[in-house]
Amino acid sequence: MSVFFSKHYSALLFTLIFTVLAATSCTTLTGDIQVETHINPDVDFKAYNSYAWVGSAKIVFDPIGQWEQPTLDTDEEVKFNINRELRNKGLFEAEKDPDLLVAFAAGVDMSFLELKENPNSKKEVLTNVPKAALVIVLIDADTGYAVWMGFAEGDIQEQQTIENIRSRIDYAVTEIFKSY
Repeated sequence: MSVFFSKHYSALLFTLIFTVLAATSCTTLTGDIQVETHINPDVDFKAYNSYAWVGSAKIVFDPIGQWEQPTLDTDEEVKFNINRELRNKGLFEAEKDPDLLVAFAAGVDMSFLELKENPNSKKEVLTNVPKAALVIVLIDADTGYAVWMGFAEGDIQEQQTIENIRSRIDYAVTEIFKSY
């Protein structure tokens, strides 16, 4: 599982991870978020009843708040939403002997390029459009094999409100878990 990880964008981490398309686009707050999941078809997910978190889920080391909004702990926000979705699926968090192990990671690719329409010339030009992603993996605790993985990707834009960031995190996590 690869994770993406620049400068000149002093915005919130999850603004970076899940932000609205550029101002020239007419889309909803979450319209740019694309979700994909992969499921092991040989696994009986009804056999899983409990889960535990694997290690640390630190998204980006950000001591000066360049990427992560200092008043919002995005790691905890993601974890809160994942916990909610797992509970909604009938799973409970266990302190010992869990059936599943849960991990997530997020990252940013500030050098991503794609063709975008120039609003002045109406021609497509190669433009830097930073992208970001959230990956959630469920691992069978007995075998150590990943049995389910969900992935959300979105465009990056500066200066989103905390409410928008929370909405985008909630949307991404909810959509990822629809296939579980």
